[in-house]
Amino acid sequence: MTSDTSQDFTDQDIERDLAFAIEIARAAGDRVLGLRNTGRWEGSMLADVGDQAADGYLQGVIQGRYPDDGILSEETVDTAARLSKRRTWIIDPLDGTKEFSQMRDDWGVHVALSFDNKCAIGVVYLPTQDMLIWGVALEGRERAGIEGTGTLVDAKSDMMDKPRVAVSRSHTPPWVETFAKEVGAGELVPYGGAGNKTCRLLTGQGDIYVHNIGLKEWDTCAPETIARAAGWTVCRLDGSDHPYNQADPYNHQLVVCRPAWKDRVITALGKSDVETK
Repeated sequence: MTSDTSQDFTDQDIERDLAFAIEIARAAGDRVLGLRNTGRWEGSMLADVGDQAADGYLQGVIQGRYPDDGILSEETVDTAARLSKRRTWIIDPLDGTKEFSQMRDDWGVHVALSFDNKCAIGVVYLPTQDMLIWGVALEGRERAGIEGTGTLVDAKSDMMDKPRVAVSRSHTPPWVETFAKEVGAGELVPYGGAGNKTCRLLTGQGDIYVHNIGLKEWDTCAPETIARAAGWTVCRLDGSDHPYNQADPYNHQLVVCRPAWKDRVITALGKSDVETK
């Protein structure tokens, strides 16, 4: 596949697809929040209802609007059909399902479009935080924005001497604590959801997010697209880029940080005995 997306993805395509992604992410998020607010379900049943309601809606509107595009979703059985597509929608209907079912606010909806195996357009909507962040990561046409609460920080802005590292709310493995010491972190800030963690960085509530195993493309594509669009560095633990729309959707490794800190973060990770399998 060609690596040059600029000639085949027009400005009109960008505006159309970005508006569509924002519209459906917001609609899916509002839909499942409404279901939660009824109080009819709780626990694992609420999680299942939310997952299926969001996925059913997103699958339907994407297939209806773009029948020739591929789709990769956490909640739908994957097929090889998407692998031959230049355009593939990568969606997480409910990122942070546990947090959603626990009546927390650190959950959201991810909608992303990959083009030629790269990030193109991404939206993360966090309904109970009244925050929707979007990004266009096509080379030379990067831009990002936010709707609702919050303000995007400049990725080139100064970072505190002791950066805040976003970590899992439920489990912090020993290597993360080692990494925090190596990079000179001042605080570990626990949050749920890969999209939520990334958005916390982009709105100034954290500085570094690193993850080793367990993520898949639907966890990372939308937040990576937005972070790249906003000027942040996103890469694997060794500093290399992620490809998307792969046969194996596992996308274990994730680093999000300011560009000026990339070398220090990668060096610190190399000294932290990170498990990658």
